[in-house]
Amino acid sequence: MANTQRSVLGTRALNRATLDRQLLLRPARMSALAAVEHLVGLQAQNVKPPYYALAARLDGFDPEALSAPMAGREVVRIVTMRSTIHTHTAADCLTLRPLVQPARDRELVQFRKGLAGVDLDRLAALARDLVEAEPRTMKQLREALLQEWPDADPQALAVAARCRLPLVQVTPRGLWGRSGQVSLTTAEHWLGRPSEPAPAPDAVVLRYLAAFGPASVKDMQTWAGLTRLRDAFERLRPRLVTFQDEGGVELFDLPDAPRPDPDTPAPPRFLPEFDNLLLSHADRTRVVPPEHRGRSWQGNIAYSTLLVDGFLAGLWRLEDDALVIEPFDRLTSTRREEVTAEGERMLRVMHPGTSYDICFGTVRK
Repeated sequence: MANTQRSVLGTRALNRATLDRQLLLRPARMSALAAVEHLVGLQAQNVKPPYYALAARLDGFDPEALSAPMAGREVVRIVTMRSTIHTHTAADCLTLRPLVQPARDRELVQFRKGLAGVDLDRLAALARDLVEAEPRTMKQLREALLQEWPDADPQALAVAARCRLPLVQVTPRGLWGRSGQVSLTTAEHWLGRPSEPAPAPDAVVLRYLAAFGPASVKDMQTWAGLTRLRDAFERLRPRLVTFQDEGGVELFDLPDAPRPDPDTPAPPRFLPEFDNLLLSHADRTRVVPPEHRGRSWQGNIAYSTLLVDGFLAGLWRLEDDALVIEPFDRLTSTRREEVTAEGERMLRVMHPGTSYDICFGTVRK
């Protein structure tokens, strides 16, 4: 039977529920691989953010705990949700990338003028042969495809290859303490097995709610970069519970998922730029107070963020030999001590043996 409960969940209740699902209320005792799976991937526009994301969430995290599985091809870097690079488990890479293919097809429409006269099926086949022969940079891929279609727009050719093929970034790119330019091959070639058929969105809805719920249909569509997910939620309705937010928006959730008391303490957390906590809901007020909306971004640049009492409360950055923390509002002495202690913990995890001062000031933009 469908549960018709429609209790109202306030902002703090949604905040604490989401923090719990995101492993941010207390350090989680699970492997890095299990955390990446539970969180349905970590946004990874840059190399370091996934490591800092796990440092904020896992008990006893060591960067090598993510770097080693990446070197072993158990996790990969690939464009998936919202047309952004994510770190996914190998299994999720092979299923979630097909799931978001409709969004990649829509993205490609924007480049149709630069692809006039280009046979996209032939382009995909040629690009696959190129990157499976040896990993290629986007520049190398553009140059090779231009030989076949000299009148096409070079950028559009490369985007078409990325949209039509599941291209992963090969290591050493993405490894902790290593450097490497972005070189690409197909997920199937890198992982040694074929992609899976696109999963039914129903299963991914359940995973999304487990990591980000309670949530609306629009919330999940924002996270995935997909549309038309209402039908999946409706099919699942008998298995879910429903609530409303304070604006009357219907929220879905798993019956047994944690929904802590709104007064549950939420320790400070240092999150990296592009953390999915701040990007995976249409209505972000459960984490981002309205007065701080837009303060973690400038143009297309995102800053590393500080949570205090579970909400966005400032920025942080490692500058030379200092961890600089910029609170948006004045912190009490107790809050400053808590933030400092969490900063010290983060530095011990991510930069053991390196001495950093911790200071409160203005983060260099």
